[in-house]
Amino acid sequence: MSEINNIIQPEKAVRFELQYLPCLEYFACILSNDLIWIDIEEKYVKQTYRNRCSVLTTNKVDTLTVPVQGYDQNTPTKDIKIDHSQHWIRRHWGCFKSAYGKSPYYEFYADELQAVYLKKPEFLVDLNYELLTICLRLLGIRKDIRYNLSVPLEEHKGVIDAISLINDKKNRNLNKYYQPIAYYQTFGNDFVSNLSIVDLLFNMGPEARSILLRSCKQQ
Repeated sequence: MSEINNIIQPEKAVRFELQYLPCLEYFACILSNDLIWIDIEEKYVKQTYRNRCSVLTTNKVDTLTVPVQGYDQNTPTKDIKIDHSQHWIRRHWGCFKSAYGKSPYYEFYADELQAVYLKKPEFLVDLNYELLTICLRLLGIRKDIRYNLSVPLEEHKGVIDAISLINDKKNRNLNKYYQPIAYYQTFGNDFVSNLSIVDLLFNMGPEARSILLRSCKQQ
C-alpha cells in the first residue's frame, strides 16, 4: 500500500448555531462536513435565522418570526423562551397552508411538523431542535451532530467557526456553502433560492435530498 493511502484524512468539522426551519445553505453546510457542532450556549443574537425563516407566498418572500421573551445581551441561546402570548403559531401555519397547501408533498409532511408547534415548547432551542431533527430524517441526512460545546472552541482544532455566517444580512450570491439549483416552486415564474427547508420539502418531497447534494459548493 502506498504512503499516500496510509494517510488518514482529517475530519471536516464546523460549528454554528441552532436555527428555525433553516435555509438550504444550512443543510448544504451540514452535508459538506463530517462533524457538526450546533452550539446552543452561544450568545443569542436578535433578528437572525435563530428565530426566523423565509418562505415563498403568492407574490413575495415572507419572513416568519418566532417571538421571544425579554433577555439581556449576554443571554445564551439555550435560555431564550418563546413568547406564547402572541398568536404566532396561527400566523406561521396560516402562512404555510396558504403558501404550500397545494404543493405536491404538503399533506405528507405538514401534520408531523405541526405536531411540534401544538406542544408549545417553552424554549426556542426545543422548538428548533425538534423541527431540525424531523427535517434531517425526512431528508435522509445522517451526520455526527452534537448540540453543545462543553469546552472552548480553540481546543477543537480544525473546527470551522461559522456562528452567524449563515444569515439573511448578505447578498444571496455570496453563500459559502450553497449554490442555487432550481426546483419547482408553487408560486412565481422566477426561482427564489435559499428559502426555508420547508419550501424544498413541500415542493419536492423525496427529491429534496438530491437537490441539496447538488447545491453543495465544493470546499
